[in-house]
Amino acid sequence: MKKVLTVLLSAALIVAMALSLTACSKSEKVKVIDIELTEEDYAFAIQKGNTALLDEVNAYLAESKASGALNTLINSYFNGEATFSYKNKTNTPATGDFVVATNAYFPPFESYNDDSAFYGVDIEIAYNIAQRLGKNLFIKDMDFDGIIDDVKNGDSDIGMAGITVDDTRKIKVDFADGYYTSAQVIVVREGDTTFDGCTSVEDVEAILKAKTSSYIIGTQAGTTGYMYSHGDEDFGYEGFGVNTKAYNTGALAMTDLSNGKINAVILDKQPALMIAKKINKK
Repeated sequence: MKKVLTVLLSAALIVAMALSLTACSKSEKVKVIDIELTEEDYAFAIQKGNTALLDEVNAYLAESKASGALNTLINSYFNGEATFSYKNKTNTPATGDFVVATNAYFPPFESYNDDSAFYGVDIEIAYNIAQRLGKNLFIKDMDFDGIIDDVKNGDSDIGMAGITVDDTRKIKVDFADGYYTSAQVIVVREGDTTFDGCTSVEDVEAILKAKTSSYIIGTQAGTTGYMYSHGDEDFGYEGFGVNTKAYNTGALAMTDLSNGKINAVILDKQPALMIAKKINKK
């Protein structure tokens, strides 16, 4: 009788666990809390000593800013009107190519379109710079936290991936002039009311400071969002007592959030808005 009871209890436990996992994995829409937690400048990373390329990139940026072309280009990706995309001509870069290191999961700055071509603000800017230099463009897609070292070592000519300038990165590479000012935001599931009453950064941070390690925040590895949540002395972020989980891409973090595997995501505002829009269409 005890054996039968044990078997029945074990079966009941397995069913309960299965139901629990099913409930946890049910996807839900996500919402971006419209409070900018940080402010940072994006810039392109260039190998130290490559002053010729640095001067050319800065000249392009200065000219396109003055003419309004840069602002028009950026806005075209924000409003969905952009049509430019790019596919590498070869599987590996050839001698003399303009090689760009990026992480193509960060819309609208870099991503893949439905035709598996590279698409985004940085991709079109990279093409324009390559044309200016009279070179063929080659896009090298990699993990975000490997880009700076790839440029430092000379394996790529330039890093273009919504990169925030900080003192540690400036030790390894030079940065061109800034081209876009961004901010971090927090994203939660649609039914989560934790931050609904917040009207300021202080409100959001007060809630995060009260959270423990059982509260999981997803971020993209090596990004400002990770440093803000986890803490980083160079950036001046104290961090929080939460469990900061690093993902290869922000999109993966947002998917886990939608599926209820983590509590929140901290990500750059524009990519957060665009990824949320895509998730919420499903």
